[in-house]
Amino acid sequence: MMWPNFFLQDEEQRMAVRTRAGGKRRKVLTDEQEGKIKLAFFVAIVGMTLTVVAVGTEFWVELNTYKQNHSVICEAAHYGLWKFCYKKLWINDVEEERATCGPAELPGEANCSYFKFFTTGENAHIFQKTTKKELNITAAVVSLVSITLMAMGSLCITMALNKGDEFLLKPASCFFIVSGIMVLVCLEVFRHSVRWLITSDETIPLEYEYSWSVACAVAAGAILIFGGGCFILLSIPNLPKKPWEYCMKSRNSSSSSTS
Repeated sequence: MMWPNFFLQDEEQRMAVRTRAGGKRRKVLTDEQEGKIKLAFFVAIVGMTLTVVAVGTEFWVELNTYKQNHSVICEAAHYGLWKFCYKKLWINDVEEERATCGPAELPGEANCSYFKFFTTGENAHIFQKTTKKELNITAAVVSLVSITLMAMGSLCITMALNKGDEFLLKPASCFFIVSGIMVLVCLEVFRHSVRWLITSDETIPLEYEYSWSVACAVAAGAILIFGGGCFILLSIPNLPKKPWEYCMKSRNSSSSSTS
């Protein structure tokens, strides 16, 4: 009978300690602060969603060949960070005023495959033009690092809301801002890779245009930077509700000191 009583008393002591600790713990974040953090987090989630959509699709750029006389089909292609697609389109579906084939969204016979430099390390050839694998791989890696930083920022915000600690807003803001900048860097590297592809063989006439995935990536980068800035403002304690209130306080304090 002694051992059961001992374990029972020990468990009661532990429960008492937990109760006292829980009673001393207070919630740091107010309901208003939580609402603002959730709103800023929603903005960041929109940026993350657009980034994932852009990275996962292959409509970053469209390559269009020129129409040929007495031909019923024309060739086009579109690709992204990971794979590219050849398409054979019917001339009748292409607008008569358009000199090149496309757009790639038109119905036709498509053949999609992943880039060889992710598997065999070889450069890909699109319409007899050669890609520069270093630029394409760099753009893909930067996009993955950006998504990783977004995940870390989301983890910080989730912990801040669960524990009620606004200290985690600062690292989260850094993660989101850096991830947004890296999305824009990925776009710039990709743009250089497209220019390299077009100029690799100038004897082959080819037109290109950026597609909707690039627009998603641009919007994602801007939204992530904006969301990170919102978290920075929320992490600053005693921030005035209006910017001019801070200016008025500074002016009043300076005038009172001179008088």
